[in-house]
Parts: sequence; C-alpha cells; structure tokens
Amino acid sequence: MHRFLTEDQTALRETARRFAEREILPRAAAIDREDRFDRDLYKSMAELGLFGVALREEAGGTGMGAAGACIVMEEIARCSGAVGNAFAIPVEAALFLDHHGNERHRSLIPGILAGDIIPATAVTEPDHGSDVAGLRTTARRDADGWVLDGTKAWVTFGGIVDALMVFARSGTEGGHKAISCFLLDGHAPGIVRGKTEELLGMHGLEDCMITLDGVRALPDAVVGPENGAFKLAMGNFNFSRLMMSAMALGMAQAAFEDAVAYARTRKQFGGPIINHQAVQFMIADMSTDIAAARLLIDHAAHLYDAGMPIAKEAAQAKLFTTDMAMKHVSNALQIHGGNGYSREYRVERLFRDVRLAQIYEGTNQIQRLIIARQVEKEMV
Repeated sequence: MHRFLTEDQTALRETARRFAEREILPRAAAIDREDRFDRDLYKSMAELGLFGVALREEAGGTGMGAAGACIVMEEIARCSGAVGNAFAIPVEAALFLDHHGNERHRSLIPGILAGDIIPATAVTEPDHGSDVAGLRTTARRDADGWVLDGTKAWVTFGGIVDALMVFARSGTEGGHKAISCFLLDGHAPGIVRGKTEELLGMHGLEDCMITLDGVRALPDAVVGPENGAFKLAMGNFNFSRLMMSAMALGMAQAAFEDAVAYARTRKQFGGPIINHQAVQFMIADMSTDIAAARLLIDHAAHLYDAGMPIAKEAAQAKLFTTDMAMKHVSNALQIHGGNGYSREYRVERLFRDVRLAQIYEGTNQIQRLIIARQVEKEMV
C-alpha cells in the first residue's frame, strides 16, 4: 500500500494507525449518533503531537510536511471521516499563522498544538461559497482598531471556537483586491453563534453560522498583508485540498476493506459473493482507483513540500479522489446489500460522511475550472 515511505513516514503511519484503531474507531459510531464534539479525543490527538505534523520544527512542529499530514489524515479518516475533519483544522490553522501571522498571532500556535485553543476559519457566507471574491462581511477602521460586521456560514468548530480567523472586505474596491484576514478572540462581544447545523454526515464538529455584530479587533489583528488575503486564501486552499483528498482516501480505504471482508463471509447462491464476477469487478475497480488516488495525493504533497506550485495538482487530487471515494463507498454499500443501509454497519456512516468531500474546499465543479485554467496557462 505504501511502498516508498521513509523510515520516519512509516513510523508516523504506524503510530497514527494504532491510535486511530484503538482510540477513534471505538468512539466513531457514538460521535456520529450523538453529534457531539469529543474534546477528550481531540486532546489525545494533540498530546500525540499530530496537530504539528506539517509544521516546521522551529515553530514547534515535527516537520513532516504535507506528505506526513496526508499520511496521518488517511489513517484517521479510515476510522472516522468526522475526526479526520477535526484533525485538519488545527493542522491548517497552525500552518497559516506560522506562514502569515505576526508575533502575537504566532504566540497562539503552542496552544493550538496542545489542543487548548480551538481554531476555526470563517470564509463562506450564506450567499457566497466558492465565490470568495464576492464576500460581503466588512471590516472598517476606527481609532481603536477594526470593527467587523457580517455573517459567516458553515463554520466548522464555530460553536466552540477560541481563535477565529475571519475573511472580510477591508477596503472599497470590489472583487478580490480588498479582502483581509482578521484573527479574533472567539469569545469577543458581538460574536453570535447560531444553532449547531443538523447535517447529513460529518457529525460532532459543532458546525454553525456565526454573526459578527460590531465585533472589535485590535489594530494588529490582520493576518498577512492588508487587502491581500484573497491570495493567502487561495494558497491555503491548495493545502486544504490535499487534506480533504487524504480524508476521502481514508474513507474509501475503509469501505474497500469492509466490502472485501463482507463479500468473503456473505453467502448467496451456494457460496461467498466474492466469487461472483459482478462483485469481483467492483472490488478490482476499488483497488485500482484507490491506488491511483494515493499516487496523485503523494505527488502533490511532495511538490508542496518542495516549495513548488500545486494549484493544478491539488485540484486534480481533490477532484479524482473525492469523486472516486463517493463512487466506491456507494459500491461498497451495494456489496453489503440491505445490510449496507443499516447503521449496524460502518459503510452507512461512510456513505453519509464522504459526500461532503465533493463540496468542501471548492466544489468539484470548481476544481475542474481550476485545472482547465492551469492547463491553459501551461500550454501557452
């Protein structure tokens, strides 16, 4: 499955798998059923050092880069896509603050890595999802700093956030030229949290709408260049797309393993259904596509770690892997027959969780636009 991992990467994968199977898998069904954030499990991931896996050692991480983060994500998501989603948020927040934050912003990183400070990012709005340049949340200067007003939708960890990164319009120009990122205290006056969203899958993430009603921010709250956060967001999306790809890969791997195990024991027409060619073809396609997805992710992650641009490669990995995962988790459920529709079997939860992967971090229709535009640039 992983033939070219370094010794350190192999050890990382084994550590992540042991933790996921011992700590995450036994709790996964309850997290899904109760739709609750498991703070103890989150803290355990932090104590294992997983949140700093991609962060440079000088900033308190382990320096394993995007490749290491994708390895860990696959193993976690194999046991729970929702917990994989929870893992991604502090990993990405620590990287973003390290790359773009000032000294005060970076002072939060140790708390994020320790699981004591829960971060969240608010980009999407009720009327603006993939169209980041069209966001309407505003930030205006006054004598004491900034004042933010607006509404953000689908804020993962919004219900429990301690450090909130908000993308808002900070100038008068339209489009992407006047967008800044602001680091806010998640408990500041004027931050109003909506009810926890009742989602199809990916439960236990305290996802909610957040309204900013005259929220005050310090003068140095801007992360990165003022009016220049659109470019930062696009760069961050590239890393996020790798993480979402690895998350989908982990769920596809779990569905594949469950389908093979079920097909070996389920008997119909005088023998195990794995002997039937129709089932064998589905299993063969699962195995092949999972291998292809892993190679796409590995390639893009290594390019990222080498400092190379990955807009096209990240979009390709996200597009292929999430579409593949949706298709083959569905096939795995089909192999389970009627039992696959029952919550007694993991594949039912995988089917609900994996659907979001095609929407997250830019829908797969957006990924196709990105790929086509990058190809056009390269072919000039």
